Amino acid sequence: MSPASSGVHIPDAHRVPSTDQLDRLRAGTRMYDAVIEEVDGRRIRIGDHWLVDYASCNYLGFDLDEEIIEASAAAMRRWGTHPGWSRLLGNPSLYPQIEERLTELLGAPDTLVLPTITHIHMSVLPALVDGGTVFVEANAHKTIYDGGAYARGLGARLYRWHMSDPDELVRLLRSADPDRPRVVCLDGVNSMTGNVPDLPALAAICREHDALMYVDDAHGFGVIGERGGDESSPYGSRGNAVVRHCGETYDNLVLIGGFSKAYSALLAFVAAPTAVKEHLKLAAPPYLYSGPSPTASLGGVLAGFDVNAKRGETLRAHLYELTRRVLDHLRDLGVHTPNRHGTPVLELPLADGYDLAEVADLLWRRGVYVTLAAYPLVPRGQVGFRLQLTSAHTHEQVDALNAVLSDLASRHALRPAQP
Repeated sequence: MSPASSGVHIPDAHRVPSTDQLDRLRAGTRMYDAVIEEVDGRRIRIGDHWLVDYASCNYLGFDLDEEIIEASAAAMRRWGTHPGWSRLLGNPSLYPQIEERLTELLGAPDTLVLPTITHIHMSVLPALVDGGTVFVEANAHKTIYDGGAYARGLGARLYRWHMSDPDELVRLLRSADPDRPRVVCLDGVNSMTGNVPDLPALAAICREHDALMYVDDAHGFGVIGERGGDESSPYGSRGNAVVRHCGETYDNLVLIGGFSKAYSALLAFVAAPTAVKEHLKLAAPPYLYSGPSPTASLGGVLAGFDVNAKRGETLRAHLYELTRRVLDHLRDLGVHTPNRHGTPVLELPLADGYDLAEVADLLWRRGVYVTLAAYPLVPRGQVGFRLQLTSAHTHEQVDALNAVLSDLASRHALRPAQP
């Protein structure tokens, strides 16, 4: 099989749409480039129109939590609004405190925090590949592919593989130079389907071939966690991400995650052995050169650890209950969603030939704000919209959402479930 640099078809989801295509999308719906004027819980105001927000990824509702807001303000009073150094030059003590607590929460060997996951994919991934071979799962987030493409520009070979065909990954690993680094990249909780990979099976393949597994769990961290008899929902406990949720170890595995989803803060992390962490301090440009995360985010993350320890299980139980109600309703309606694992990321593809602009207009009029998945931002077969439930939503809001979904189903706008 040829590498992606040698003619393998790149799906539409990994192409940059032309400006005229994006202009048409923006002109056709009020859910692109929206200016949000006001927030009231999970309600947002755009102009004079109020909607319930299902496009936010603030899964635990930390963006609205008064304890976290107060802690962020206190951190700013002590440290100012923004640390003035790159991490190489100076680290407010907030940073090592976060890394110490995060390492314990994840059960990882060590952690390094940087501003965003995109920074990590574009800097850490090429440093780990180091001119070897990178294998990106076909449905992994576009920013992972972008990091792989950048590594390719630095001399690495880039391949695509498919989660549904582990034998394909085995063939690709066997074909790659065993004397150079081989890095296998995938999502934890997938950002569109909400599904969780068979991490133990894939980790076994990587270890058998001495390849490093690189897992981006942006949407799982804070939501899913370790399993046990005292868990409040099937999400597990502590929200310590997909590695612990699947009962895996960090052997030959690097976990990437972010605080911008469940923890509502501008910060991201790499969980890796201490030797890798020390290497990245010299090899990853964001540590050396980038401006740091704002103080409010650093203080908010530390407070978020406390809230997670005190109230996290209650928040996750509520989040699971709301998500389950929507998934059960979709099942009763006979509507398809690829979500098989009950996480709060719900993709709803449209029925063949149905106009997304018409669906978007109905959702707008009914006060439901979503993430629109339009072509060419996604392949034609995935056109539809995505819902994200959060613990700050209410049962009444979910009742109203289910009524709107019933209306769309009655219009045959949503793809029917497969028999």
